[in-house]
Amino acid sequence: MKLVLIESSGKKATIEKYLGKEYKVIATKGHVRDLPARKFAVDIKNNFEPEYTIMPDKKKLVSQLKEEAKKVENVLFATDPDREGEAIAWHLANILKVDPKHATRIEFNEISKNAVQKALKNPREININLVNAQQARRVLDRIVGYKLSPLVSDKIQNKLSAGRVQSVTLRLVVERDREIENFVPEEFWNLTAVLDAEKTKGKELVKASYFLEKNKKLKNEAEVKSIIEDLKDAEFVISKVKRAESKSHPSAPFTTSTLQQEAKNKLGLSLKMTSSIAQALYEGINIPGEGHVALITYIRTDSVRVSEEAQKNALNYIEEKYGKNYIPEKPNVYKSKKNIQDAHEAIRPITLERSPESLKSILDKNHYRLYKLIYDRFLASQMAEARYNTISIEISAKNHLFKTTGKTLIFDGYSVLYNNIIDDNDEQIAKIPNVSEGDKLNLIELKPEQKFTKPPARFTEASLVKMMEDKGIGRPATYSPTVSTLLSRNYISEEGKNIQSTELGRKVVDLLVHYFAEIMDVGFTANMEDKLDDIEEGGEVWQNVIGEFYKDFHKSLLASQRDRTYKIEQTVEESDEICDKCGANMIIKTGKFGKFLACPNYPECKNTKSIDEVVAVCPKCGGDILKKRTKAKKIFYGCKNYPKCDFASWDIPYSELCPKCNSSMVVKHYASYSHVKCTKCDYNKKNINKKIEEKFDLTNDEETNN
Repeated sequence: MKLVLIESSGKKATIEKYLGKEYKVIATKGHVRDLPARKFAVDIKNNFEPEYTIMPDKKKLVSQLKEEAKKVENVLFATDPDREGEAIAWHLANILKVDPKHATRIEFNEISKNAVQKALKNPREININLVNAQQARRVLDRIVGYKLSPLVSDKIQNKLSAGRVQSVTLRLVVERDREIENFVPEEFWNLTAVLDAEKTKGKELVKASYFLEKNKKLKNEAEVKSIIEDLKDAEFVISKVKRAESKSHPSAPFTTSTLQQEAKNKLGLSLKMTSSIAQALYEGINIPGEGHVALITYIRTDSVRVSEEAQKNALNYIEEKYGKNYIPEKPNVYKSKKNIQDAHEAIRPITLERSPESLKSILDKNHYRLYKLIYDRFLASQMAEARYNTISIEISAKNHLFKTTGKTLIFDGYSVLYNNIIDDNDEQIAKIPNVSEGDKLNLIELKPEQKFTKPPARFTEASLVKMMEDKGIGRPATYSPTVSTLLSRNYISEEGKNIQSTELGRKVVDLLVHYFAEIMDVGFTANMEDKLDDIEEGGEVWQNVIGEFYKDFHKSLLASQRDRTYKIEQTVEESDEICDKCGANMIIKTGKFGKFLACPNYPECKNTKSIDEVVAVCPKCGGDILKKRTKAKKIFYGCKNYPKCDFASWDIPYSELCPKCNSSMVVKHYASYSHVKCTKCDYNKKNINKKIEEKFDLTNDEETNN
């Protein structure tokens, strides 16, 4: 008998099925040994030696593992195939007195029969470089978090935290928000000529934009009026026609980051929800008659590499289903970004034989949608390019120039599968009449349009993850937890789909930038990630990396602790609410779960109240509907007139009653549309007014209650 240790209990049944009766599988449910929660546990003077202890909730498990290890001939560590998984295997080996240099580590990137059995035939020793890279990250984050959190708590407010990656990510949000606030819009004008080609006799119109020198714009209305006046008697002639064939290449298969971005943008799934669903698809789904079956490869990856076997299978599948024309001349190979670990393949389906459609009745809605996204993206990535005929036209009128472009599809290629779903780079297809140089055009109208430059867009979860990846902040496994931490700490908030920094978040950033400019520098943080990669490759000693960092960090820390001149300005916002215990005007404060009312006479009076936000009109009595939270912090919507009116709903209430059965209705929000749905009958009204979508944080509410 052999003992196999894995991390997640979710994949236990899947792995057991492929191992056989001579193996016993136990899930550790993550780490079993770590730095203690309430102790610094890093010996600075002794070369940053970490003090690991058995986690309190894992002591019973460890006792069980020790007993099981005595009964078996061999212990195999099948923890996740990444740094953290390697470190967990190393900790387990130490606890169970297994020599980490023995061939006891098995690794597979997909939970399939072939992958698991291949791993059993090729055990290896625990990779100490991977372990040391994880130890360095853990010790580094403990030093920063343990030393900075008391500082921000002391200088701003109690029970705050700071972290090496989270604080730099927060800085990105704060700086973006301030850039938006300080943005001064500049006026510019567009001028569009709507023209009729004489050849087409009014059947096809040409819309062309006024063109100045590159990057120049029409500045004001007077300039536009002058041009329009000058063009009154002008002859519009096609001065240049350029025809060409363009190609659109399919996007690479998913990495962790791109999956999170697309799932948010296309499906409306939060980072947390995407991670959870992807984990389930990786670990295994119960399929009737087959048991637990894993559907996708390992989900924490920054590589777009695909195995030769997977690529060959994809090409065979494409030829069989779509025909030879859809196979590229040479297999598509995608280049990963610089400074990535490239330890795993891109995220892909384990087998193309399990189509999304074959699983639609088995998977729940969001599991199906995410699996289909991964499946289609991978298959499309191996298909031929889409091809277009493109045309660029220049139109002269006196000394003025107008330009327009368009394209028509020749061959759909990969877009037969992925068009208008994933490829954000695909242009809108515009039809241009078949015209030639020298053709005259009849002017129908000139359409001036006043515009103003816009500030950069606020971050969404998806765009923040993309920025983290582009800047080299964190790694695939840290993107989602970092954003979740910032939200839970109330350093950022979600306003609809957008992320905004809170007043508290800005104070934290300002304080840390003031004292720790280097640590808060994006480039410094990215460079530290590179050094962790160097440790993984065996090129750096982890204690040396920490020592080099700590030298300057400690100096800045001492200076910040001694300095009493830097003060955070505390703003007090008074409300109209009267404290029902002492009669004072209550003030608005910010806590872990957002704003709340507190008595200004604290600690003598400790009265607090929640702030109830009016979001709709009660369909039952016409009173205000308030956005509230349960004791478990779930959001619900209830009538202000309670208990006289007992209306309550988990979903956003709609102000009108159902025209079919006169029952209450709620607003439902999906990735591409929203609709109003009756709570009793089958009535629903799709594509409701966008103002309703903008008024409520529908995506967040839906996720909160899942």
